[in-house]
Amino acid sequence: MSERLRISGKNLGQLALKNFCPRCFWIRLKCGDKIPFAIFPGIFSSLDAFQKKVTNCHYEKHGRIPKWLDGFGKIGQPMKVPHHSVFRIIDPDTDVLLTGVPDEILKRRNGTLTILDYKTARFTANQDELLPLYKVQLNAYAFIAQRIGMGKVTALGLIYYEPQTDLTTDGIDAVLEDDGFEMKFRAKLLPIELNQASIPLLLHKVRQIYDRKTAPKGRNGCKDCKLMDGLVEVATK
Repeated sequence: MSERLRISGKNLGQLALKNFCPRCFWIRLKCGDKIPFAIFPGIFSSLDAFQKKVTNCHYEKHGRIPKWLDGFGKIGQPMKVPHHSVFRIIDPDTDVLLTGVPDEILKRRNGTLTILDYKTARFTANQDELLPLYKVQLNAYAFIAQRIGMGKVTALGLIYYEPQTDLTTDGIDAVLEDDGFEMKFRAKLLPIELNQASIPLLLHKVRQIYDRKTAPKGRNGCKDCKLMDGLVEVATK
């Protein structure tokens, strides 16, 4: 019997990237998704939490979500996002535990759901390369939401909160406070196509990779493989 495997919606999206490397992915799975020396700066968690508060506080005060979200249509009111211990499903065909925590779930008047994910970044060529990953991530959230009984998901979207860093001498006083300064962010909206049918296929691929006894061949030219080989060489000297 296969060992139960856990993967997040975001890491499932790695399979959709054009530079996907089976060897690196196998190693990551075998390490329980805990890569040595990986550091996630705390500032991004703070920004993420603040962005969620903006939407929810605006709704509490004005009875509607912020106007910049109108680009997605009338997507309704914010719902409480379930804790990660609840927002998860076990795929019965592969025995893979699929997890994740959406940034925002909104309920329309007809009861259907919109799931959004926030990115604190400018939409650049690099972000465009990551779009396949984000598409899988959001569809994984939709896949989970419907299977834990939250409702039918009818829309997905990305919101890029782009920092406004242009500053002139004439505008300096507008951003200064006695104890610091402010930075503005502008929202860029990007609708994402619903494609939940892709998720079971990717879960089967994850299971196939994980169940290998030895690492698969890496992608030609993979820089991470080269770094890993160097790390092994140093550690075994």
